[in-house]
Amino acid sequence: MTMELKMLAWAVVLGLVHVLVAAALATAQRGLAWNAGNRDGEVRPLTGFAARAARASGNFLETFPFFAAAALAVVLAQKADASTALGAQIYLWARVAYLPIYVIGIPYLRTLVWAVGFWGMLQVIEGLF
Repeated sequence: MTMELKMLAWAVVLGLVHVLVAAALATAQRGLAWNAGNRDGEVRPLTGFAARAARASGNFLETFPFFAAAALAVVLAQKADASTALGAQIYLWARVAYLPIYVIGIPYLRTLVWAVGFWGMLQVIEGLF
């Protein structure tokens, strides 16, 4: 299995972690009855850690489809090389770092880590050209 596909598989796992962390923090704030219920009616907005975890999860879901498409395309086109492998690893590790940095609330570092992950994804995409 290529490094790009390994990183894609781990990114899927990371996506699930994002969802679970966001759900756990939302449940902690809104209560188990809200989580187990049908969630009709007004929902009070999330705040603090729970709100940041929800935004981090949403942000991951914004970038993941592009990374997945790029990783699959570079492997299917047989254009995977050391640069695309490194780019995939950079994307994954930056996204791993992004979740706790965002949840804790470190603004400039969060932006820097996002940019590093984006650059990693661009390295994978560049392999297609």
